[in-house]
Amino acid sequence: MRATVFVLLLAGLCAPAAQAQKPVPSALLPETVLDSAARHYPAVIAALAARRGAVAAVMEAEGAFDLVFETEGFSYASGFYDGTAVSATARQPLRPLGADLYAGYKISEGDFPIYEDVNFTNTGGAVKVGVLFSLLRDRDVDGRRVGLDNADIGVRQAELEILLTRIGVQRRALVAYWRWVAAGEQVAVYRNLLDIALKRQNALERQVDRGARARIFLTENMQNITRRRSLVTAAERDLQLAANTLSLYYRDERGDPILPVTAQLPKNDPADALTAGDLPTGDLAPAMARRPELGLLQAAIERERNRIALAENTLKPRLDFKLEVQEALGAVGEGGVSRDSTDTVVGLSFSVPLQRRSERGGLDRARAALEGREAERRLQADQIAIEVRELLIDLDVSRELFQLALQEADLSGEMREAEVRRFESGASDFFVVNVREQTEASALIRLVSASLAIREARANLDAATVDTARLGIDPDALPSR
Repeated sequence: MRATVFVLLLAGLCAPAAQAQKPVPSALLPETVLDSAARHYPAVIAALAARRGAVAAVMEAEGAFDLVFETEGFSYASGFYDGTAVSATARQPLRPLGADLYAGYKISEGDFPIYEDVNFTNTGGAVKVGVLFSLLRDRDVDGRRVGLDNADIGVRQAELEILLTRIGVQRRALVAYWRWVAAGEQVAVYRNLLDIALKRQNALERQVDRGARARIFLTENMQNITRRRSLVTAAERDLQLAANTLSLYYRDERGDPILPVTAQLPKNDPADALTAGDLPTGDLAPAMARRPELGLLQAAIERERNRIALAENTLKPRLDFKLEVQEALGAVGEGGVSRDSTDTVVGLSFSVPLQRRSERGGLDRARAALEGREAERRLQADQIAIEVRELLIDLDVSRELFQLALQEADLSGEMREAEVRRFESGASDFFVVNVREQTEASALIRLVSASLAIREARANLDAATVDTARLGIDPDALPSR
């Protein structure tokens, strides 16, 4: 019975607005609001822009491994020597073993002083290919590779920030929507209460004119009308405020806020909140593990581990191995036959810092930071578990309170109807009838509040358990903007 009453009340609320606007707007559904918020809410757009910046940072970090080409040349313009030499080298950094692969070509002609003997080549020049390996320091990790790894982590963090932003936006959008619906239901309740008093005023006027009632009844009922009009006015104000808040999430294709009108209020049955607020079944641990806050802290932990690996790398001595092959081209040049050969060069270089206080201090600082991040993640996981348990309790209690509110509303409705029949038969007092009407209206308002509490509790739980389906989030679909 109570569901029918609410539908009729809300239909009456929407009717005046529907008659004033052509064409009649269709009912605004929560799915529409969620879709609009997911695609056009500015915070989501900003998070997507941040992700594009993180992707660009990956490309920037990959630049450390770009192929580099360089060339140089010189010529003696005057003096005893007339030599000219030109060389070009291409160098490709490689990630494994911190290696550098390079290839070069040089050619010269003329005469050079003995201290520049290295410039002599055959007539066709000389080509060389070489590779440089790091055997200790920079073998497993170096600044370039850590920079690229951190950039990849940055992309993952940006994606987690997008999810975190979307969860918060969708939760707030749902809460704003159901508060708007609840505000509309409150207006309907108070308008119905006012309509009862207005109809009674007409009936009382006829009875007073016939002498069946004292004129004081008109004054008392007019007092009720004034009081109930105040309730309607306050409720309409709350409805306008709720619509204004909802427009923050309900936007058009250009991203501009849309102010929902009264005619768009759905014919909502508060009892539907019970179905929508069913308690989730199954193990929620996997859902809680998907919380973006934990992922962000894990990404921070990985960054700290990279800092430790880089600090440990700086403590190692440097031992580099070089292998180079050079081939002469063309006829023997002015440098003589010593240039006309295939040369293979193998080399080692070694260095070690004797005092490494700065590196040790950096390593200790990175280890301390890692320990702190890991403790933060443990605390965050514990807080999430407690939060979810509290939300489950809140949702369960909200459902019980709704059942009690529904029972109270039904009973108060029966009491009002019975009292009206007694009043019409002359067996009851006008004051008691008014009290019964006020009591029923208060019970209906509590029913609306109880229904809203279920909706809010379930939205909070969906956000806490990253239920993307109920929040209207498609993880694989990103807005085009």
